[in-house]
Amino acid sequence: MDTHTLTAFVSAADSGSFSLAAEKLFLTQPAISKRISNLEQQMGCRLFDRIGRKVFLTDAGQALLPKAKHILLEMEDTRRMLMNLSGNIGGRLSLAASHHVSLHRLPDALRTFSNQHPEVELDLQFTESEVAYDSILHGDRELAIITLSPHPHPQIEAKPIWQDRMRFVVANDHPLAAQKQVSFKDLNRFNAILPDEKTFTREIAEQYFGEQGLSLNVIMSTNYLDTIRMMVSIGLGWSLLPQTLIDESLTELNVSAPPITRPLGLIFHRERTLSNAAQVFIELLGPDNT
Repeated sequence: MDTHTLTAFVSAADSGSFSLAAEKLFLTQPAISKRISNLEQQMGCRLFDRIGRKVFLTDAGQALLPKAKHILLEMEDTRRMLMNLSGNIGGRLSLAASHHVSLHRLPDALRTFSNQHPEVELDLQFTESEVAYDSILHGDRELAIITLSPHPHPQIEAKPIWQDRMRFVVANDHPLAAQKQVSFKDLNRFNAILPDEKTFTREIAEQYFGEQGLSLNVIMSTNYLDTIRMMVSIGLGWSLLPQTLIDESLTELNVSAPPITRPLGLIFHRERTLSNAAQVFIELLGPDNT
């Protein structure tokens, strides 16, 4: 058993397909199949059931998967630790970032980092904050720059960097747009357009309404804030959006409530050894709080 074989096994298990695993690892499908077959021979049991083009873990495969991931993480952690001893800043830096942060907060930092450290290979995944959070928790990424969770996991180290001021907004011709003061009860008389349930931004909104004994009246959900802005601008409902997204098509409401902010920042796993490149990137971002 070696790391290449375990990597093929984990990739096939996560994707449910030998061909997708081959694409991810830049190998041929026969090469993946051979590695899995060799592993099954070494383990003395079948690890996958092959049904059509899909593969499914057997009970033995299910039992092996967390162990295999742990071994690979330990090997990667050891490799980074030894590389760090040299003081060199190089290799691959795997990042995940939310769509909003990627568009509105990261470009300058990424450009500066790339210019200062061209020897570092940036592996950047754009995704939802919650997906990025899980990728850190399961060891798939080294750093993530996201909307921080209101309920952080004990194994996650979170560093706030920016405070995103949130505003209640409606279309310019919405009935609430003419009101000088708006309450949560006023908002609750109209439809809301917000990110999906279980997103960090949705949790913030639900918390504020819950404190007033109200439930949100959400008619549409999407995790793309630019799409929400468009739907609000044509009068389909109100929303809670970062101030950086508000333009002339929207009216900010004067809501009787304390200022609402959501923290944006970076996270990493407490038990993972950070590469020199990751440490430099963290220092580059630094606390901004704007």
